Amino acid sequence: MLRTLTLLVFLVCCAKSLQAQLGGRDTYQFLNLVSSPKQAALGGKLLTDYSYDPALALFNPAVINAEMDNQFAINYVNYLADVNYGTASYAYLIDRRRQVIQAGVTYINYGNFAGYDEQGNETGDFSGGEVAFSVGYAYNIPRTDFFVGANLKLISSKLEQYTSLGGAVDLGFIYVNENLRLNVAGVVRNLGTQFTPYDVTRESLPLEVDLGISQKLEHVPLQWHFTLENVQNWNLAFENLARATSDLNGNTTPEKINFFDEALRHMIFGAELFPDKGFNIRLGYSVRRGEELRIADQRSFAGLSAGFSVKFNKLRLSYSYARYNSAASSGFFGLNLDLQ
Repeated sequence: MLRTLTLLVFLVCCAKSLQAQLGGRDTYQFLNLVSSPKQAALGGKLLTDYSYDPALALFNPAVINAEMDNQFAINYVNYLADVNYGTASYAYLIDRRRQVIQAGVTYINYGNFAGYDEQGNETGDFSGGEVAFSVGYAYNIPRTDFFVGANLKLISSKLEQYTSLGGAVDLGFIYVNENLRLNVAGVVRNLGTQFTPYDVTRESLPLEVDLGISQKLEHVPLQWHFTLENVQNWNLAFENLARATSDLNGNTTPEKINFFDEALRHMIFGAELFPDKGFNIRLGYSVRRGEELRIADQRSFAGLSAGFSVKFNKLRLSYSYARYNSAASSGFFGLNLDLQ
């Protein structure tokens, strides 16, 4: 046990030292998109849900468990503009020792674009898309409530005439305390490389380290979630030029980012009402998304997300709605099917 915990701490520390960047400086950014409506409704990052849904293992492989056996999940997102993406996942119990293997796929289609050369002449339409295939497995450390897991991912990308192939690994853990109804989890995502770059230069992958905690209340049908995202990079906040202020003399004061602002940018809050019932309601708030996308002097409700799920026998339908600003939002649709 001590050796395993030491390895997990070492991996997190290594990831922090890499100081992965955000915002388009890495390739295969689709790998960190929301994988299920439940995750979307609870703020966009969910590490601690130890339940039946195999789609949750696409984000943290440590949550793979026997309850996912023969469960199939398919999710679709009508994202921004003409961009669409989705996930599909399935888990199977491979032996009597309750060992489960999970397989999944994540794809994104960027739509069609009109092509032009440097002189402005039409060159024909083109499109772009990316896909990642993953296989995951989790292991219970003997005589403990700790579970560790890993996803192995093969990534393929085509953007116009350029193609790329890569591979990555996700490493996660979760601590499940049934007496306290408490879960604590962490994950290091997208440790990998490009096997073949788009051109000559190999680009880094969107490394991300997240930590989370959740608990089901004993006398109230509510489960709360708290997530710290991108802990490998403290400096998530940036000065928004549109929020600079000017005095009567024309002197401009830029937006000031302090320690408290930086700390809040890492926080995601979520709550689920009736988490163990056939019908539940979910609500979440991403502080970073709310701050980055809010419009000054307007109430846009940026950062908020909400959703619900309803179960019909062996079928569960889920829907979530995420608000980005007054001009952009997305709907997330999900279907879970019990194949037993």
